[in-house]
Amino acid sequence: MLLPRLFCLALALALAACQPVPSGPERSNVGAEAPPGAPPGTCWGKKDTPAVIETVTEQVQLTPAETDASGQTLRPAAYATVTRQAILRERVTTWYETPCADLLTPEFIASVQRALAARGLYTGQITARFDARTRAAIARYQAPLGLESDTLSLDSARRLGLVATPISD
Repeated sequence: MLLPRLFCLALALALAACQPVPSGPERSNVGAEAPPGAPPGTCWGKKDTPAVIETVTEQVQLTPAETDASGQTLRPAAYATVTRQAILRERVTTWYETPCADLLTPEFIASVQRALAARGLYTGQITARFDARTRAAIARYQAPLGLESDTLSLDSARRLGLVATPISD
């Protein structure tokens, strides 16, 4: 009795896997993080740059020195050491558009690896996987473009010649 149930479950899963993956405007980023106002059907990455906080220690005068008419000190000034946190730079969130998951096929990833290898940034085997070596090469490629992330941006994919650049009106 268990064998027919397992067969039916396997058949249902196989049929579900045959469903086409939506592309273009039907594709959705519902449930994924996206910046406010992101167009439907787009996918996004986010890089959070932490705030820069400094601990400042300073001497603060509590009471001034008291002097007599001749200028002689009757009572010295009183000071206290105060320590506080100062934000030198606020936290910054940078959003960047990424290729959506349906584009990230093994063939596409292998093309990313070959494109990075042609630029001397990737030296490993072509594995068709976003492994640590591939991510490090992506980070090296994107850093001079102002994006310090190991997640491939759509702009970088376009610059590498892997994604078509839309024609503007």
